[in-house]
Amino acid sequence: MTAVSEFLLNRSSEPRLEAPAPDSATLERAFACAARAPDHALLRPWRYLVIEGEGLAALGDLFASTCANNSDEQEIEKLRRAPLRAPMIIVGIASPTAHPKVPEVEQIMSAAAGMSFLELALQESGYGVMWRTGKPAYNAKVHEGLGLGEGESIIGFLYTGSVTSAKPSVPRPTTDEFVQRWPR
Repeated sequence: MTAVSEFLLNRSSEPRLEAPAPDSATLERAFACAARAPDHALLRPWRYLVIEGEGLAALGDLFASTCANNSDEQEIEKLRRAPLRAPMIIVGIASPTAHPKVPEVEQIMSAAAGMSFLELALQESGYGVMWRTGKPAYNAKVHEGLGLGEGESIIGFLYTGSVTSAKPSVPRPTTDEFVQRWPR
């Protein structure tokens, strides 16, 4: 087995993150890896926002602002505190463009693949990551607050930092549970 396969088999999402977050050089290399995602016609249908420091509190306020007027205070505070779970959040954004041979769905999948490459590169550099979505990822007010343009969508919020404590291993399915031969 190669080192890459071994790394992938041991990859996990890490919910408990603290400072330090990745430095500029690590981020630069991780984003270079993200740019290697499959990309038909070289459209580069993705972009990223890096949020840290006071930006995390501002993101929490943006999340909280999406609550309906009849929301309870507990729900509002949960959304407000959500971005504070990590010292850095990277927002992955799909930014498709009209193309006669590359449908929008393929461009969105390319952006998601880039986010996955980014996640793996950060983990390979020794950082923990947790890819989250939830209601804020699909909320028009969040899109507007983060400056998304028409036709753009959030692929996910990649919470990033140093792992505070190891979590137990998660059982994984065997390949025969999700792989079939066709035709049978």
